[in-house]
Amino acid sequence: MTSTVSTESTALHGEPDAALGARNRVVIFLLLISVFVMILNETIMGVALPTLTKDLGITPSAAQWLTAAFLLTMAVIIPITGFLLQRFHTRPLFIAAMGLFTLGTLIAAVAPGFEILLVARIVQASGTAIMFPLLMTTVMNLVPAATRGQMMGNISIVISVAPAIGPTISGLILSVLDWRFMFILVLPIAIAALIVGASLITNVTEPAATRIDLLSVVLSALGFGGLVFGLSNLGTATTPLETWLPLAIGAAALASFILRQVRLQRRDRALLDLRTFKTRDFTFSIVMFAISMMAMFGAIVLLPFYLVGVLHVPVITVGLLLLPGGLIMGLLAPIVGRIYDRVGPTVLLIVGSSIVSADLWAMRMLDENSSFLWVLAAHVALSIGLALLFTPLFTASLGSLKPELYSHGSAIVGTVQQLAGAAGTALFVTVMSAQAATLMASGASPESATAAGIHVAFTYGAIISLFAIPAAFFVRKQRTDESPQAPAQLASH
Repeated sequence: MTSTVSTESTALHGEPDAALGARNRVVIFLLLISVFVMILNETIMGVALPTLTKDLGITPSAAQWLTAAFLLTMAVIIPITGFLLQRFHTRPLFIAAMGLFTLGTLIAAVAPGFEILLVARIVQASGTAIMFPLLMTTVMNLVPAATRGQMMGNISIVISVAPAIGPTISGLILSVLDWRFMFILVLPIAIAALIVGASLITNVTEPAATRIDLLSVVLSALGFGGLVFGLSNLGTATTPLETWLPLAIGAAALASFILRQVRLQRRDRALLDLRTFKTRDFTFSIVMFAISMMAMFGAIVLLPFYLVGVLHVPVITVGLLLLPGGLIMGLLAPIVGRIYDRVGPTVLLIVGSSIVSADLWAMRMLDENSSFLWVLAAHVALSIGLALLFTPLFTASLGSLKPELYSHGSAIVGTVQQLAGAAGTALFVTVMSAQAATLMASGASPESATAAGIHVAFTYGAIISLFAIPAAFFVRKQRTDESPQAPAQLASH
């Protein structure tokens, strides 16, 4: 049973400070809190892997599956969210996503061993994969174009601060408590978000009676899952077959998936509508977003290697050193959002991509004699550059699409985030490991070999980052007189 909510429509089309009705602000706020908790959970695991290896009596390669399985599940489910967001109401999707995450957190908190903990991570990822596209699509439907930059700035706070404080929180918990408390402390927050969200979140879109194409689901799972799995194995595989076989299967399945979507979208039945890429701003934004995510994930992975393996900085100190950059990114996000609403994305993207590229070139100079304060300054500079990129990219990419493509655009952004993150991590770690191994075989010390490997890895990253700068000139701001389509479709309970 749906009805037009005229009061919400009035609020949405009023002045910027009254752009969102009270009920819509509640919906977006609850989704933001939920996404924050989920991203925090996703990032606390990295620091905990050595502890889990010891406590659970497993090998490091087995422990890596607690992260790899999470990424794989995300890569498989996110492409399907375009269909889910079109087929189902906002409220049941929120309850399903938050319910899965809460259930997974509960299972992890009481897990007696590795196998059950692995299942818990998969269940958690199933909910997490739905929530981010749900947030982005809801914002695009409820927020007028003139104020989307400011709202996307708020989303960028969540995306940047949660990963920044995750490793620090994990290190603090593990220094005084059992690893299960990483989940025990998150569980009441997840339960509260589920209960409050189920009570207050309303339906904000009108679902369509579309059917899912099962072959597309299978091809999507093989394609995106195979690519993420192969890329995740790139730096740790014991044989080339473990890497190149899943990459080959993933590439073949992805090619078949794309061809099938092109055919299905002619009848509006595509699982992931690729007509989004016919929009220039969306295409160039996705290219820049992929490069930026590769740079961020690569740097996040390499800098701890450098701090611990070369400078011998304690693990807990590593988390604290990386914290200021994330917090600065979060503080800048709403400011960048307001600037975007006034001047558009082009200037912000040019400056941001230039800072990121210059910083990666500068990180090439890290060696065994560098100060950890230099690392801190480099990470802060990288965070400033990324802060200037993420809010404009989120806003310009989705804002350039027709409303009926918002859900598909959100799913594509989430999918690219997973693939680019896996690719960046794999590239940086593989290049670093290969160079370090070669130098150690010739007699170099572990510290100098690792520093040289990091130098080469950042060189690769710096070269890739150059491609984002010319792309920035092609991303323009969408028309500010565009109005969201959701008000005429706002649904009641």
